[in-house]
Amino acid sequence: MNTMMQGEGEVENIPHCTMLFLHRRLCTTATRTLVPNLSKVPSKYKNLALSQAQKILTDYLHSTRSIPYAFADQIAANSHTSLSNLIAKVRFSAPSFSHTLNKFLRYNPINEFEFFFESIGIKYSQVPNLLPPHKFFFSEDGSILDAACVLYEFGFPWDKLGLLYVERCSVFRCNTDELKGRLCVLKSYGFCSVQVIGICLAFPFVFGEQGGVLEAEIDGLLADLKLVFLDFDLAGCVEGNADSWYEVCRKIRVFYNSNGEKGKMGELIGRYKNVILEHGEEELMQNAEYFSRFGVKKEEVARLILHDSELLNFDFETPVINVLKLLKHFGMSSKDLEDVQQNYAHALGTIKMVNLPNVMRALGLSKWFFNRIKDGKHQLLLTYVTSFPNEDQDKGYQDGLKAIRASRTRVHTMNKLNFLHALGFGETALTMAVLTYLNGTSSELQERFDCLLHLGIEFSKLSKIVAIRPKVLSQHPKIIEKKIKFLYEEMGSSVELLDTFPAFLCFDLEKRIKPRFRFYMWMIEKGYCAKNFSMATMIATSDKNFVPHAFRIHPAAPKHWFEQFYLRKLPE
Repeated sequence: MNTMMQGEGEVENIPHCTMLFLHRRLCTTATRTLVPNLSKVPSKYKNLALSQAQKILTDYLHSTRSIPYAFADQIAANSHTSLSNLIAKVRFSAPSFSHTLNKFLRYNPINEFEFFFESIGIKYSQVPNLLPPHKFFFSEDGSILDAACVLYEFGFPWDKLGLLYVERCSVFRCNTDELKGRLCVLKSYGFCSVQVIGICLAFPFVFGEQGGVLEAEIDGLLADLKLVFLDFDLAGCVEGNADSWYEVCRKIRVFYNSNGEKGKMGELIGRYKNVILEHGEEELMQNAEYFSRFGVKKEEVARLILHDSELLNFDFETPVINVLKLLKHFGMSSKDLEDVQQNYAHALGTIKMVNLPNVMRALGLSKWFFNRIKDGKHQLLLTYVTSFPNEDQDKGYQDGLKAIRASRTRVHTMNKLNFLHALGFGETALTMAVLTYLNGTSSELQERFDCLLHLGIEFSKLSKIVAIRPKVLSQHPKIIEKKIKFLYEEMGSSVELLDTFPAFLCFDLEKRIKPRFRFYMWMIEKGYCAKNFSMATMIATSDKNFVPHAFRIHPAAPKHWFEQFYLRKLPE
Protein backbone atom coordinates (compact mmCIF):
# COMPACT_ATOMS: atom_id res chain seq x y z
CA MET A 1 0.00 0.00 0.00
CA ASN A 2 2.89 2.38 0.83
CA THR A 3 4.36 1.79 -2.61
CA MET A 4 1.03 2.68 -4.18
CA MET A 5 0.82 5.91 -2.21
CA GLN A 6 4.37 6.87 -3.07
CA GLY A 7 3.64 6.28 -6.74
CA GLU A 8 0.65 8.57 -6.52
CA GLY A 9 2.73 11.34 -5.00
CA GLU A 10 5.32 11.06 -7.76
CA VAL A 11 2.66 11.33 -10.46
CA GLU A 12 1.16 14.42 -8.87
CA ASN A 13 4.54 16.18 -8.86
CA ILE A 14 5.22 15.64 -12.57
CA PRO A 15 4.63 18.88 -14.55
CA HIS A 16 1.86 18.94 -17.16
CA CYS A 17 0.53 15.53 -16.12
CA THR A 18 -3.09 16.43 -15.50
CA MET A 19 -4.50 14.12 -18.19
CA LEU A 20 -2.38 11.18 -17.04
CA PHE A 21 -3.50 11.78 -13.48
CA LEU A 22 -7.15 11.82 -14.51
CA HIS A 23 -6.70 8.66 -16.57
CA ARG A 24 -5.37 6.89 -13.48
CA ARG A 25 -8.18 8.16 -11.25
CA LEU A 26 -11.07 7.77 -13.68
CA CYS A 27 -10.22 4.15 -14.28
CA THR A 28 -13.54 2.73 -15.42
CA THR A 29 -15.09 2.99 -18.87
CA ALA A 30 -18.17 4.69 -17.46
CA THR A 31 -16.21 7.50 -15.84
CA ARG A 32 -13.99 8.03 -18.86
CA THR A 33 -17.02 8.55 -21.08
CA LEU A 34 -19.22 10.48 -18.66
CA VAL A 35 -17.42 13.47 -17.10
CA PRO A 36 -19.78 15.48 -14.84
CA ASN A 37 -21.13 18.72 -16.23
CA LEU A 38 -19.30 21.52 -14.43
CA SER A 39 -21.16 24.54 -15.81
CA LYS A 40 -19.35 27.08 -13.63
CA VAL A 41 -15.91 25.86 -14.68
CA PRO A 42 -14.42 26.90 -18.06
CA SER A 43 -13.96 23.92 -20.35
CA LYS A 44 -10.16 24.07 -20.38
CA TYR A 45 -10.08 23.84 -16.56
CA LYS A 46 -12.64 21.09 -15.98
CA ASN A 47 -10.14 18.24 -15.87
CA LEU A 48 -7.87 20.27 -13.61
CA ALA A 49 -10.78 21.10 -11.29
CA LEU A 50 -11.75 17.45 -11.00
CA SER A 51 -8.22 16.24 -10.29
CA GLN A 52 -7.63 18.92 -7.66
CA ALA A 53 -11.03 18.31 -6.05
CA GLN A 54 -10.33 14.58 -5.82
CA LYS A 55 -7.02 15.20 -4.09
CA ILE A 56 -8.56 17.72 -1.71
CA LEU A 57 -11.46 15.40 -0.88
CA THR A 58 -9.03 12.53 -0.25
CA ASP A 59 -6.99 14.68 2.13
CA TYR A 60 -10.16 15.93 3.83
CA LEU A 61 -11.52 12.44 4.42
CA HIS A 62 -8.14 11.14 5.57
CA SER A 63 -6.77 14.02 7.62
CA THR A 64 -9.94 15.66 8.92
CA ARG A 65 -12.33 12.72 9.09
CA SER A 66 -9.70 10.08 10.03
CA ILE A 67 -10.64 7.64 7.27
CA PRO A 68 -7.71 5.42 6.22
CA TYR A 69 -6.02 6.89 3.16
CA ALA A 70 -6.64 3.92 0.82
CA PHE A 71 -10.40 4.09 1.43
CA ALA A 72 -10.57 7.89 1.34
CA ASP A 73 -8.80 7.72 -2.02
CA GLN A 74 -11.31 5.20 -3.38
CA ILE A 75 -14.28 7.32 -2.26
CA ALA A 76 -12.86 10.47 -3.84
CA ALA A 77 -11.83 8.74 -7.06
CA ASN A 78 -15.21 7.11 -7.72
CA SER A 79 -17.80 9.70 -6.67
CA HIS A 80 -17.75 11.93 -9.74
CA THR A 81 -21.30 13.29 -9.63
CA SER A 82 -21.12 14.08 -5.92
CA LEU A 83 -17.74 15.66 -6.51
CA SER A 84 -19.03 17.84 -9.35
CA ASN A 85 -21.90 18.97 -7.10
CA LEU A 86 -19.34 19.92 -4.49
CA ILE A 87 -17.28 21.89 -7.02
CA ALA A 88 -20.44 23.73 -8.14
CA LYS A 89 -20.89 25.08 -4.60
CA VAL A 90 -17.74 27.20 -4.72
CA ARG A 91 -16.64 30.04 -6.97
CA PHE A 92 -14.07 28.76 -9.44
CA SER A 93 -10.84 30.55 -10.12
CA ALA A 94 -7.93 28.47 -11.40
CA PRO A 95 -5.17 30.05 -9.25
CA SER A 96 -7.17 29.91 -5.99
CA PHE A 97 -9.47 26.90 -6.52
CA SER A 98 -7.61 24.58 -4.13
CA HIS A 99 -7.59 27.18 -1.37
CA THR A 100 -11.28 28.02 -1.93
CA LEU A 101 -12.40 24.38 -1.83
CA ASN A 102 -10.30 23.62 1.26
CA LYS A 103 -11.81 26.61 3.02
CA PHE A 104 -15.33 25.55 1.99
CA LEU A 105 -14.83 22.05 3.42
CA ARG A 106 -13.49 23.55 6.65
CA TYR A 107 -16.86 25.20 7.32
CA ASN A 108 -19.22 23.00 5.29
CA PRO A 109 -18.79 19.30 6.07
CA ILE A 110 -20.08 16.93 3.37
CA ASN A 111 -22.52 14.05 3.69
CA GLU A 112 -19.98 11.23 3.68
CA PHE A 113 -22.59 8.57 2.91
CA GLU A 114 -23.55 10.31 -0.35
CA PHE A 115 -19.98 10.14 -1.65
CA PHE A 116 -19.52 6.60 -0.32
CA PHE A 117 -22.62 5.09 -1.96
CA GLU A 118 -21.77 6.59 -5.34
CA SER A 119 -18.15 5.47 -5.06
CA ILE A 120 -19.09 1.80 -4.58
CA GLY A 121 -20.93 1.77 -7.90
CA ILE A 122 -24.50 2.70 -7.01
CA LYS A 123 -26.20 4.99 -9.54
CA TYR A 124 -26.31 8.52 -8.21
CA SER A 125 -30.07 8.72 -8.83
CA GLN A 126 -30.53 5.87 -6.32
CA VAL A 127 -28.27 7.34 -3.66
CA PRO A 128 -30.84 9.67 -1.97
CA ASN A 129 -33.05 6.68 -1.15
CA LEU A 130 -30.16 4.92 0.61
CA LEU A 131 -28.90 7.76 2.81
CA PRO A 132 -29.34 7.11 6.56
CA PRO A 133 -31.80 9.67 7.99
CA HIS A 134 -30.25 12.46 10.06
CA LYS A 135 -26.73 11.05 9.67
CA PHE A 136 -23.88 12.63 7.72
CA PHE A 137 -20.66 11.15 9.11
CA PHE A 138 -19.28 7.63 9.30
CA SER A 139 -18.56 8.31 12.96
CA GLU A 140 -22.34 8.24 13.50
CA ASP A 141 -22.75 4.87 11.80
CA GLY A 142 -19.42 3.29 10.98
CA SER A 143 -20.57 -0.27 10.31
CA ILE A 144 -21.18 0.40 6.60
CA LEU A 145 -17.68 1.73 5.99
CA ASP A 146 -16.09 -0.94 8.22
CA ALA A 147 -17.77 -3.71 6.22
CA ALA A 148 -16.72 -2.11 2.94
CA CYS A 149 -13.13 -1.93 4.19
CA VAL A 150 -13.13 -5.62 5.14
CA LEU A 151 -14.45 -6.59 1.71
CA TYR A 152 -12.00 -4.30 -0.11
CA GLU A 153 -9.05 -5.67 1.86
CA PHE A 154 -10.19 -9.19 0.94
CA GLY A 155 -10.00 -8.19 -2.74
CA PHE A 156 -13.50 -7.02 -3.73
CA PRO A 157 -13.32 -4.21 -6.34
CA TRP A 158 -14.40 -1.05 -4.51
CA ASP A 159 -16.64 0.13 -7.34
CA LYS A 160 -18.52 -3.20 -7.39
CA LEU A 161 -19.44 -3.24 -3.70
CA GLY A 162 -22.64 -1.44 -4.68
CA LEU A 163 -23.86 -4.62 -6.40
CA LEU A 164 -23.64 -6.38 -3.07
CA TYR A 165 -25.19 -3.49 -1.14
CA VAL A 166 -28.23 -3.18 -3.42
CA GLU A 167 -29.01 -6.92 -3.34
CA ARG A 168 -28.09 -7.58 0.29
CA CYS A 169 -27.47 -4.49 2.37
CA SER A 170 -27.48 -6.58 5.58
CA VAL A 171 -23.91 -7.63 4.73
CA PHE A 172 -22.84 -4.05 5.52
CA ARG A 173 -24.38 -4.31 8.99
CA CYS A 174 -22.33 -7.35 9.94
CA ASN A 175 -19.71 -7.24 12.64
CA THR A 176 -16.28 -7.13 10.96
CA ASP A 177 -15.15 -10.35 12.67
CA GLU A 178 -18.36 -12.06 11.58
CA LEU A 179 -17.82 -10.89 8.01
CA LYS A 180 -14.22 -12.06 7.94
CA GLY A 181 -15.35 -15.39 9.38
CA ARG A 182 -17.95 -15.85 6.67
CA LEU A 183 -15.38 -15.17 3.96
CA CYS A 184 -13.06 -17.73 5.53
CA VAL A 185 -15.88 -20.30 5.56
CA LEU A 186 -16.41 -19.74 1.83
CA LYS A 187 -12.71 -20.22 1.18
CA SER A 188 -12.76 -23.44 3.19
CA TYR A 189 -14.74 -25.07 0.36
CA GLY A 190 -11.54 -24.89 -1.68
CA PHE A 191 -12.22 -21.64 -3.55
CA CYS A 192 -9.50 -19.04 -4.01
CA SER A 193 -10.16 -15.40 -3.10
CA VAL A 194 -11.16 -14.21 -6.57
CA GLN A 195 -13.58 -17.14 -6.90
CA VAL A 196 -15.15 -16.25 -3.54
CA ILE A 197 -15.54 -12.65 -4.72
CA GLY A 198 -17.27 -13.75 -7.93
CA ILE A 199 -19.59 -16.05 -6.00
CA CYS A 200 -20.50 -13.38 -3.44
CA LEU A 201 -21.26 -10.71 -6.05
CA ALA A 202 -23.38 -13.06 -8.16
CA PHE A 203 -25.04 -14.94 -5.27
CA PRO A 204 -25.14 -12.47 -2.32
CA PHE A 205 -27.33 -14.81 -0.24
CA VAL A 206 -24.22 -16.93 0.50
CA PHE A 207 -23.41 -14.45 3.27
CA GLY A 208 -26.11 -15.96 5.42
CA GLU A 209 -29.77 -16.73 5.98
CA GLN A 210 -32.27 -13.96 5.29
CA GLY A 211 -35.77 -13.78 3.88
CA GLY A 212 -36.36 -17.53 4.05
CA VAL A 213 -33.06 -18.58 2.45
CA LEU A 214 -31.98 -21.80 4.15
CA GLU A 215 -28.45 -22.80 5.02
CA ALA A 216 -29.04 -26.03 3.10
CA GLU A 217 -29.66 -23.99 -0.04
CA ILE A 218 -26.36 -22.17 0.43
CA ASP A 219 -24.54 -25.47 0.96
CA GLY A 220 -26.22 -26.90 -2.14
CA LEU A 221 -25.08 -23.99 -4.29
CA LEU A 222 -21.52 -24.08 -2.96
CA ALA A 223 -21.36 -27.84 -3.53
CA ASP A 224 -22.49 -27.25 -7.13
CA LEU A 225 -19.89 -24.54 -7.67
CA LYS A 226 -17.11 -26.58 -6.09
CA LEU A 227 -17.94 -29.41 -8.49
CA VAL A 228 -17.87 -27.05 -11.47
CA PHE A 229 -14.84 -24.97 -10.48
CA LEU A 230 -12.59 -27.68 -9.10
CA ASP A 231 -13.72 -31.18 -10.11
CA PHE A 232 -14.51 -30.17 -13.70
CA ASP A 233 -11.59 -27.69 -13.71
CA LEU A 234 -13.45 -24.58 -14.81
CA ALA A 235 -10.77 -22.77 -12.80
CA GLY A 236 -8.22 -23.76 -15.42
CA CYS A 237 -10.22 -21.98 -18.13
CA VAL A 238 -10.92 -18.64 -16.43
CA GLU A 239 -8.58 -15.70 -15.91
CA GLY A 240 -7.55 -15.30 -12.30
CA ASN A 241 -9.26 -12.02 -11.51
CA ALA A 242 -12.46 -11.04 -9.72
CA ASP A 243 -14.14 -9.53 -12.78
CA SER A 244 -13.77 -12.74 -14.80
CA TRP A 245 -15.13 -14.91 -12.00
CA TYR A 246 -18.02 -12.53 -11.41
CA GLU A 247 -18.90 -12.79 -15.10
CA VAL A 248 -18.73 -16.62 -14.99
CA CYS A 249 -20.87 -16.78 -11.84
CA ARG A 250 -23.49 -14.52 -13.39
CA LYS A 251 -23.73 -16.91 -16.33
CA ILE A 252 -24.14 -19.86 -13.98
CA ARG A 253 -26.81 -17.94 -12.06
CA VAL A 254 -28.97 -17.93 -15.22
CA PHE A 255 -29.72 -21.62 -14.65
CA TYR A 256 -30.98 -21.22 -11.08
CA ASN A 257 -34.30 -19.93 -9.84
CA SER A 258 -33.92 -17.04 -7.42
CA ASN A 259 -35.43 -19.18 -4.68
CA GLY A 260 -35.10 -22.58 -6.26
CA GLU A 261 -33.45 -25.66 -4.83
CA LYS A 262 -29.68 -25.67 -5.22
CA GLY A 263 -27.30 -28.62 -5.32
CA LYS A 264 -28.62 -30.53 -8.33
CA MET A 265 -26.97 -28.95 -11.34
CA GLY A 266 -23.26 -28.95 -10.60
CA GLU A 267 -22.46 -32.02 -12.68
CA LEU A 268 -24.67 -30.85 -15.55
CA ILE A 269 -23.03 -27.41 -15.70
CA GLY A 270 -19.58 -28.90 -15.25
CA ARG A 271 -19.95 -31.39 -18.09
CA TYR A 272 -21.02 -28.61 -20.45
CA LYS A 273 -18.76 -25.86 -19.10
CA ASN A 274 -17.83 -24.86 -22.65
CA VAL A 275 -21.32 -23.40 -23.05
CA ILE A 276 -20.61 -21.12 -20.08
CA LEU A 277 -17.24 -20.12 -21.49
CA GLU A 278 -18.26 -19.57 -25.12
CA HIS A 279 -21.59 -17.75 -24.75
CA GLY A 280 -22.48 -14.42 -23.18
CA GLU A 281 -24.76 -13.89 -20.20
CA GLU A 282 -27.39 -12.01 -22.20
CA GLU A 283 -27.52 -14.78 -24.80
CA LEU A 284 -27.97 -17.43 -22.10
CA MET A 285 -30.61 -15.33 -20.32
CA GLN A 286 -32.66 -14.77 -23.47
CA ASN A 287 -32.73 -18.47 -24.27
CA ALA A 288 -33.44 -19.52 -20.68
CA GLU A 289 -36.30 -17.00 -20.49
CA TYR A 290 -37.70 -18.21 -23.82
CA PHE A 291 -37.82 -21.88 -22.85
CA SER A 292 -39.00 -21.12 -19.31
CA ARG A 293 -42.15 -19.66 -20.87
CA PHE A 294 -43.17 -23.22 -21.74
CA GLY A 295 -43.94 -23.58 -18.03
CA VAL A 296 -41.21 -26.10 -17.20
CA LYS A 297 -38.68 -26.27 -14.39
CA LYS A 298 -35.47 -24.27 -14.56
CA GLU A 299 -33.47 -27.48 -14.30
CA GLU A 300 -35.12 -28.82 -17.46
CA VAL A 301 -34.38 -25.57 -19.28
CA ALA A 302 -30.74 -25.73 -18.17
CA ARG A 303 -30.42 -29.32 -19.35
CA LEU A 304 -31.85 -28.43 -22.77
CA ILE A 305 -29.64 -25.38 -23.32
CA LEU A 306 -26.45 -26.99 -22.04
CA HIS A 307 -26.96 -30.34 -23.76
CA ASP A 308 -28.29 -28.94 -27.05
CA SER A 309 -26.23 -25.77 -27.20
CA GLU A 310 -26.75 -25.37 -30.95
CA LEU A 311 -30.13 -23.92 -30.00
CA LEU A 312 -28.24 -20.86 -28.75
CA ASN A 313 -27.46 -19.98 -32.36
CA PHE A 314 -31.09 -20.25 -33.47
CA ASP A 315 -33.22 -17.16 -34.13
CA PHE A 316 -36.18 -17.34 -31.76
CA GLU A 317 -37.46 -13.90 -32.69
CA THR A 318 -38.20 -13.28 -36.36
CA PRO A 319 -39.11 -16.51 -38.26
CA VAL A 320 -42.82 -16.71 -39.16
CA ILE A 321 -44.35 -20.16 -38.66
CA ASN A 322 -47.72 -21.79 -39.28
CA VAL A 323 -48.98 -23.43 -36.10
CA LEU A 324 -50.74 -26.42 -37.71
CA LYS A 325 -47.82 -27.12 -40.02
CA LEU A 326 -45.41 -26.98 -37.09
CA LEU A 327 -47.50 -29.40 -35.02
CA LYS A 328 -47.66 -31.78 -37.95
CA HIS A 329 -43.91 -31.39 -38.45
CA PHE A 330 -43.43 -32.40 -34.81
CA GLY A 331 -45.44 -35.59 -35.31
CA MET A 332 -48.93 -34.74 -34.05
CA SER A 333 -51.56 -37.19 -35.32
CA SER A 334 -54.27 -36.19 -37.80
CA LYS A 335 -56.97 -36.73 -35.16
CA ASP A 336 -55.25 -34.45 -32.65
CA LEU A 337 -54.64 -31.84 -35.34
CA GLU A 338 -58.34 -31.89 -36.15
CA ASP A 339 -59.18 -31.40 -32.48
CA VAL A 340 -56.82 -28.44 -32.24
CA GLN A 341 -58.29 -26.89 -35.36
CA GLN A 342 -61.82 -27.29 -34.05
CA ASN A 343 -61.30 -26.04 -30.49
CA TYR A 344 -58.46 -23.52 -30.67
CA ALA A 345 -59.04 -21.43 -33.78
CA HIS A 346 -57.80 -18.29 -31.99
CA ALA A 347 -54.30 -19.80 -31.57
CA LEU A 348 -53.84 -20.92 -35.16
CA GLY A 349 -52.64 -19.22 -38.34
CA THR A 350 -49.16 -17.78 -38.56
CA ILE A 351 -47.14 -16.52 -35.62
CA LYS A 352 -43.66 -15.19 -35.00
CA MET A 353 -41.32 -17.68 -33.40
CA VAL A 354 -41.02 -15.43 -30.33
CA ASN A 355 -44.71 -16.15 -29.56
CA LEU A 356 -44.39 -19.93 -29.85
CA PRO A 357 -44.35 -20.61 -26.07
CA ASN A 358 -47.50 -18.49 -25.63
CA VAL A 359 -49.30 -20.34 -28.42
CA MET A 360 -48.37 -23.73 -26.97
CA ARG A 361 -49.68 -22.65 -23.57
CA ALA A 362 -52.91 -21.46 -25.22
CA LEU A 363 -53.25 -24.90 -26.87
CA GLY A 364 -52.47 -26.70 -23.62
CA LEU A 365 -49.49 -28.31 -25.38
CA SER A 366 -46.55 -26.45 -23.82
CA LYS A 367 -45.11 -29.42 -21.90
CA TRP A 368 -45.77 -31.82 -24.79
CA PHE A 369 -43.92 -29.53 -27.19
CA PHE A 370 -41.03 -28.86 -24.78
CA ASN A 371 -40.60 -32.55 -24.14
CA ARG A 372 -40.41 -33.18 -27.87
CA ILE A 373 -37.60 -30.63 -28.12
CA LYS A 374 -35.87 -32.01 -25.03
CA ASP A 375 -36.06 -35.61 -26.23
CA GLY A 376 -33.80 -34.97 -29.19
CA LYS A 377 -36.32 -33.37 -31.52
CA HIS A 378 -34.90 -29.85 -31.28
CA GLN A 379 -33.56 -30.26 -34.80
CA LEU A 380 -37.18 -30.20 -35.99
CA LEU A 381 -37.32 -26.50 -35.14
CA LEU A 382 -34.31 -25.85 -37.32
CA THR A 383 -35.52 -27.99 -40.21
CA TYR A 384 -39.02 -26.46 -40.10
CA VAL A 385 -37.70 -22.96 -40.77
CA THR A 386 -35.61 -24.35 -43.64
CA SER A 387 -38.56 -26.32 -45.08
CA PHE A 388 -41.13 -23.50 -44.82
CA PRO A 389 -39.23 -20.21 -45.20
CA ASN A 390 -42.14 -18.15 -46.57
CA GLU A 391 -45.46 -18.74 -44.82
CA ASP A 392 -48.58 -17.10 -46.29
CA GLN A 393 -50.07 -14.66 -43.79
CA ASP A 394 -53.78 -14.04 -43.25
CA LYS A 395 -55.08 -11.19 -45.43
CA GLY A 396 -57.62 -10.07 -42.83
CA TYR A 397 -54.85 -9.75 -40.28
CA GLN A 398 -52.60 -7.84 -42.66
CA ASP A 399 -55.42 -5.44 -43.55
CA GLY A 400 -56.05 -4.90 -39.85
CA LEU A 401 -52.38 -4.10 -39.29
CA LYS A 402 -52.46 -1.50 -42.04
CA ALA A 403 -55.53 0.13 -40.48
CA ILE A 404 -53.86 0.22 -37.06
CA ARG A 405 -50.68 1.79 -38.41
CA ALA A 406 -52.71 4.47 -40.16
CA SER A 407 -54.78 5.33 -37.07
CA ARG A 408 -54.06 8.05 -34.52
CA THR A 409 -54.07 5.50 -31.68
CA ARG A 410 -51.64 3.10 -33.34
CA VAL A 411 -49.29 2.79 -30.33
CA HIS A 412 -52.15 2.09 -27.92
CA THR A 413 -53.80 -0.40 -30.30
CA MET A 414 -50.55 -2.17 -31.18
CA ASN A 415 -49.84 -2.66 -27.48
CA LYS A 416 -53.24 -4.32 -27.09
CA LEU A 417 -52.58 -6.48 -30.16
CA ASN A 418 -49.24 -7.57 -28.70
CA PHE A 419 -51.08 -8.40 -25.49
CA LEU A 420 -53.33 -10.78 -27.44
CA HIS A 421 -50.32 -12.40 -29.06
CA ALA A 422 -48.88 -12.90 -25.57
CA LEU A 423 -52.06 -14.86 -24.74
CA GLY A 424 -51.35 -17.15 -27.70
CA PHE A 425 -53.52 -15.52 -30.34
CA GLY A 426 -52.33 -16.08 -33.91
CA GLU A 427 -52.03 -13.61 -36.75
CA THR A 428 -55.59 -14.02 -38.03
CA ALA A 429 -58.69 -11.96 -38.75
CA LEU A 430 -60.24 -13.51 -35.62
CA THR A 431 -57.56 -11.83 -33.50
CA MET A 432 -58.37 -8.48 -35.08
CA ALA A 433 -62.07 -9.05 -34.35
CA VAL A 434 -61.36 -9.80 -30.69
CA LEU A 435 -59.14 -6.71 -30.50
CA THR A 436 -62.10 -4.40 -31.22
CA TYR A 437 -63.86 -5.60 -28.03
CA LEU A 438 -60.96 -5.00 -25.65
CA ASN A 439 -61.35 -1.92 -23.47
CA GLY A 440 -58.42 -0.53 -21.52
CA THR A 441 -54.67 -0.25 -21.87
CA SER A 442 -52.46 -3.28 -22.41
CA SER A 443 -51.23 -3.09 -18.81
CA GLU A 444 -54.82 -2.99 -17.48
CA LEU A 445 -55.78 -5.95 -19.68
CA GLN A 446 -52.74 -7.88 -18.43
CA GLU A 447 -53.67 -7.13 -14.82
CA ARG A 448 -57.20 -8.47 -15.37
CA PHE A 449 -55.94 -11.56 -17.16
CA ASP A 450 -53.42 -12.26 -14.37
CA CYS A 451 -56.20 -11.84 -11.81
CA LEU A 452 -58.21 -14.62 -13.47
CA LEU A 453 -55.12 -16.82 -13.69
CA HIS A 454 -54.49 -16.41 -9.97
CA LEU A 455 -58.11 -17.31 -9.27
CA GLY A 456 -57.45 -20.77 -10.67
CA ILE A 457 -58.34 -20.66 -14.37
CA GLU A 458 -55.84 -22.51 -16.57
CA PHE A 459 -53.98 -20.44 -19.14
CA SER A 460 -55.32 -22.40 -22.14
CA LYS A 461 -58.91 -22.20 -20.91
CA LEU A 462 -58.63 -18.51 -20.08
CA SER A 463 -57.15 -17.73 -23.49
CA LYS A 464 -60.10 -19.50 -25.08
CA ILE A 465 -62.57 -17.60 -22.85
CA VAL A 466 -61.06 -14.30 -24.03
CA ALA A 467 -61.51 -15.43 -27.63
CA ILE A 468 -65.19 -16.26 -27.00
CA ARG A 469 -66.03 -13.41 -24.60
CA PRO A 470 -63.45 -10.61 -24.90
CA LYS A 471 -65.51 -8.35 -22.63
CA VAL A 472 -64.45 -10.56 -19.72
CA LEU A 473 -61.32 -8.38 -19.64
CA SER A 474 -63.28 -5.12 -19.55
CA GLN A 475 -63.81 -5.35 -15.77
CA HIS A 476 -61.78 -4.23 -12.78
CA PRO A 477 -59.93 -7.09 -11.01
CA LYS A 478 -61.88 -6.49 -7.79
CA ILE A 479 -65.17 -7.03 -9.64
CA ILE A 480 -63.81 -10.21 -11.19
CA GLU A 481 -62.69 -11.45 -7.76
CA LYS A 482 -66.15 -10.81 -6.28
CA LYS A 483 -67.83 -12.82 -9.05
CA ILE A 484 -65.48 -15.77 -8.63
CA LYS A 485 -65.89 -15.61 -4.85
CA PHE A 486 -69.68 -15.69 -5.23
CA LEU A 487 -69.35 -18.59 -7.67
CA TYR A 488 -67.35 -20.56 -5.11
CA GLU A 489 -68.92 -19.62 -1.80
CA GLU A 490 -72.64 -19.11 -2.52
CA MET A 491 -73.25 -20.99 -5.73
CA GLY A 492 -71.12 -23.93 -4.66
CA SER A 493 -69.62 -24.19 -8.12
CA SER A 494 -66.08 -23.80 -9.50
CA VAL A 495 -64.26 -22.16 -12.38
CA GLU A 496 -65.00 -25.30 -14.41
CA LEU A 497 -68.41 -23.68 -15.03
CA LEU A 498 -66.64 -21.14 -17.25
CA ASP A 499 -65.68 -23.89 -19.71
CA THR A 500 -69.30 -24.09 -20.83
CA PHE A 501 -70.60 -20.72 -19.65
CA PRO A 502 -67.83 -18.09 -19.99
CA ALA A 503 -70.47 -15.34 -20.30
CA PHE A 504 -71.04 -15.73 -16.53
CA LEU A 505 -68.19 -13.27 -15.97
CA CYS A 506 -69.84 -10.64 -18.18
CA PHE A 507 -73.07 -10.27 -16.18
CA ASP A 508 -73.51 -7.75 -13.38
CA LEU A 509 -73.07 -9.42 -10.01
CA GLU A 510 -75.51 -7.30 -7.98
CA LYS A 511 -78.15 -6.67 -10.62
CA ARG A 512 -78.18 -10.01 -12.41
CA ILE A 513 -76.25 -12.91 -10.92
CA LYS A 514 -77.20 -12.60 -7.25
CA PRO A 515 -80.96 -11.95 -7.65
CA ARG A 516 -81.38 -14.65 -10.31
CA PHE A 517 -79.47 -17.25 -8.29
CA ARG A 518 -81.27 -16.46 -5.03
CA PHE A 519 -84.63 -16.56 -6.78
CA TYR A 520 -83.90 -20.02 -8.13
CA MET A 521 -82.71 -21.15 -4.71
CA TRP A 522 -86.10 -20.01 -3.32
CA MET A 523 -87.88 -22.06 -6.00
CA ILE A 524 -85.79 -25.11 -5.11
CA GLU A 525 -86.66 -24.68 -1.42
CA LYS A 526 -90.34 -24.51 -2.35
CA GLY A 527 -89.97 -27.58 -4.52
CA TYR A 528 -90.94 -25.72 -7.69
CA CYS A 529 -87.90 -26.86 -9.67
CA ALA A 530 -85.11 -29.43 -9.48
CA LYS A 531 -81.52 -28.78 -8.41
CA ASN A 532 -80.07 -29.68 -11.79
CA PHE A 533 -81.26 -26.52 -13.50
CA SER A 534 -78.98 -24.91 -16.07
CA MET A 535 -76.81 -22.11 -14.70
CA ALA A 536 -76.67 -20.53 -18.13
CA THR A 537 -80.48 -20.55 -18.41
CA MET A 538 -80.81 -19.07 -14.93
CA ILE A 539 -78.48 -16.12 -15.57
CA ALA A 540 -78.32 -15.58 -19.32
CA THR A 541 -82.08 -15.50 -20.06
CA SER A 542 -83.09 -11.94 -20.94
CA ASP A 543 -85.44 -9.94 -18.70
CA LYS A 544 -88.11 -10.15 -21.37
CA ASN A 545 -88.06 -13.97 -21.37
CA PHE A 546 -87.20 -14.54 -17.72
CA VAL A 547 -90.67 -13.90 -16.24
CA PRO A 548 -92.49 -16.21 -18.74
CA HIS A 549 -89.84 -18.81 -17.99
CA ALA A 550 -90.48 -18.50 -14.25
CA PHE A 551 -94.26 -18.66 -14.85
CA ARG A 552 -93.86 -21.95 -16.74
CA ILE A 553 -92.04 -23.36 -13.73
CA HIS A 554 -94.78 -22.25 -11.34
CA PRO A 555 -97.61 -19.69 -11.70
CA ALA A 556 -96.77 -18.07 -8.34
CA ALA A 557 -93.10 -17.58 -9.13
CA PRO A 558 -93.33 -14.25 -11.05
CA LYS A 559 -95.16 -12.53 -8.21
CA HIS A 560 -92.47 -13.54 -5.73
CA TRP A 561 -89.75 -12.45 -8.17
CA PHE A 562 -91.16 -8.94 -8.48
CA GLU A 563 -91.83 -8.58 -4.76
CA GLN A 564 -88.64 -10.00 -3.33
CA PHE A 565 -85.88 -9.85 -5.96
CA TYR A 566 -86.67 -7.49 -8.80
CA LEU A 567 -86.85 -4.47 -6.48
CA ARG A 568 -83.42 -5.34 -5.07
CA LYS A 569 -82.16 -5.54 -8.56
CA LEU A 570 -83.21 -1.94 -9.26
CA PRO A 571 -82.75 -0.02 -6.00
CA GLU A 572 -83.92 3.56 -5.79
